Amino acid sequence: MGIQGASLGSWRDPAPWLTWGGPGGIHGDLGGPLGVQVPPCRCPPACPHPRPPAATMDLVLEAADRHLLTPYVYPAGWPEEEPCRQLLSLFVITNLGALTLYLLFGTLSYYFIFDHELQKHPMFLEVRREIAYALRSLPWISVPTVALFFAEVRGYSKLYDNIEDSPYGWSGVFLSMLSFLFFTDMGIYWIHRGLHHKLFYKRFHKPHHLWKIATPFASHAFHPVDGFMQSLPYHVYPFLFPLHKITYLGLYIFVNVWTISIHDGDYRVPRLLRHVINGSAHHTDHHLYFDYNYGQYFTLWDKIGGSYKSPTSFEGKGPHDYLRRLREKGPEQPNGAVDKTD
Repeated sequence: MGIQGASLGSWRDPAPWLTWGGPGGIHGDLGGPLGVQVPPCRCPPACPHPRPPAATMDLVLEAADRHLLTPYVYPAGWPEEEPCRQLLSLFVITNLGALTLYLLFGTLSYYFIFDHELQKHPMFLEVRREIAYALRSLPWISVPTVALFFAEVRGYSKLYDNIEDSPYGWSGVFLSMLSFLFFTDMGIYWIHRGLHHKLFYKRFHKPHHLWKIATPFASHAFHPVDGFMQSLPYHVYPFLFPLHKITYLGLYIFVNVWTISIHDGDYRVPRLLRHVINGSAHHTDHHLYFDYNYGQYFTLWDKIGGSYKSPTSFEGKGPHDYLRRLREKGPEQPNGAVDKTD
């Protein structure tokens, strides 16, 4: 029962009739020939029949419906494809997913990568403040995020299921990964830089700059507007460009882990890539000196925009060097950091 060539973006489309390209329709007993309209499958979650392609978040939503929500949570008469149910489910799944990524990878990074000596720096604030701020913000950030996931689930994006659906096969998948990184890096650079404008900074972005010497838990400690705006390029990309659904899910996890990594205080970067990759050393200087290193993964747009600063940690003037001098010579002005947050 082939499902290639289906003329819809999501199997959860509530339209009463769907056109299938498979020779036997959804059910063998329907006997639908190629291109004949047949009713969508309304079987229980254990239905063995093939299902049409799903959007990336719909892969997660389908698994949640099949194994948990339909059999144990929602009333039996509430259809899985009903919009209000989908929005409610997406809100819960998105928040649980964000909390899991943040707390799991943040904790691993904090205990196994972050240098706890940095907690002795006079500009260091309490970890629990970072966590509390992030936990208050994430549910609010998820509200507009869920709206975009809902649009994906309803089939409005350019996400695709199968490698053969890629215009260039496997090479197209790899190229889309690179283009995703460069597109989102460009978008985040300009959004981030815009959030430093005096019209927006104090209200939306200043809370994140409270953490001069950050830990991995500061990675998601944003004002909700700030957090959503800087994530927007990730969500916009699949509405503009074709992207494999599993690739998109993997990239979504990657960007959350990367965001944690640039707050982890581990400034090591291969020497040849020190002025190419925007790592923790670069982002720490952004927190300390404010007007530099707005990029996410690369230094390209900072160099184009004239905002690139070679990290002080690479020049023997970073937070670790300050702590070393503090131990050797006694107290001095912390790092020469500039606070332009007022």
